[in-house]
Amino acid sequence: MKVTTKVMTANRLGDGAVVYLADDNDWVLALDAAEVADGDEAAAALEARAAASAARQEVVSTYLFAVSVSEGGIAPVSQRELIRAAGPTVGTDLPATTPLV
Repeated sequence: MKVTTKVMTANRLGDGAVVYLADDNDWVLALDAAEVADGDEAAAALEARAAASAARQEVVSTYLFAVSVSEGGIAPVSQRELIRAAGPTVGTDLPATTPLV
């Protein structure tokens, strides 16, 4: 079964935070605020927008990952993305990441 529902993720260049591309071209910390691409054309559009953002050195390591969407929100399909969405597994005694201005 081919998964076609995807979200774009990256790491914010300023602090390394895991971020997701939203429909207003902003990078957000919350997965539920991300734009969901349903199908290859929508995914290609996300890739183009993410590449432009990476070229402006706002983010690094952009890539799409599969998600499921339900009334409960957006959920990653892979274990890796579940861990990234939940936040750091080490260094939890450090201050929380705050949005850059």
